Amino acid sequence: MSVRTALVPQRRSSLTVHHLDCAPMRPLGGIPLVSHCLLIATGSGLVLVDTGLGAAEVSDPRRLGGLFRHTMRPELDLSRTAAHQVRALGYDPYDVQDIVLTHLDLDHAGGLADFPHARVHVMADEYRSAMRRDTRLEANRYLPSQWAHGVDWVVHDTADSDWFGFQASRVMRAPDILLVPLPGRTRGHCAVAVQQQNHWLLHAGDAYFFHGEIDLRRPRCPRPLALHQRMGADDHRLRLDQLERLIALRRAYPRLIRIFSSHDAQEFDLLSDRM
Repeated sequence: MSVRTALVPQRRSSLTVHHLDCAPMRPLGGIPLVSHCLLIATGSGLVLVDTGLGAAEVSDPRRLGGLFRHTMRPELDLSRTAAHQVRALGYDPYDVQDIVLTHLDLDHAGGLADFPHARVHVMADEYRSAMRRDTRLEANRYLPSQWAHGVDWVVHDTADSDWFGFQASRVMRAPDILLVPLPGRTRGHCAVAVQQQNHWLLHAGDAYFFHGEIDLRRPRCPRPLALHQRMGADDHRLRLDQLERLIALRRAYPRLIRIFSSHDAQEFDLLSDRM
């Protein structure tokens, strides 16, 4: 049986998916950014895709380092943290049983300590990079204090599925949630695919920052964001190759797959309003 056929969404009750902005940012010389996370209510508990910044960073911004605070200028507000927004939606943070990470950059993993009981899913290459911090870039982007509380890691080191031509590692079934490796931004960077009733959501993480980068007619990106991505990429050429794959995916499945990134404010507004 074709795995791709099996992955086409079947008609059934929709999941409840909440779109959370967990720490807006206003980088120097750039356009306003969001920290787009997902809260997925399943029949057996809650799943969080990325965490944004957490309560510890809000309480002590020095944890983030001067470079990040100066260049990205995050909005440090406790009400913006994922844990606070989970409560505001009427859920208990303890019901977040799984956290699925696109990567472990400090603005994506800061809220881990706010959900200390959750299993944390990450690709093996990303886990190794974050634990070793072999390069200066990795030493700046990963913040070990964010997982110093002790994390129940679930490290995915094999691709067991084919997702529309992309290798993928399944996190769970019913709903189908998969890690889709897209290295380039970091060594183990990935997207997260979430099956809904009649379509897929693809959280592309930091594969791109601006919606125009996956425009089918004229791909484009504001110069400050383009420079930021070049300087922050583990492998810039590979990142651009992955971007081409996302454009091809969007062209092939315009209605079946809804692609969005971690930081684009326009995508966040469209999806959060629609949902």
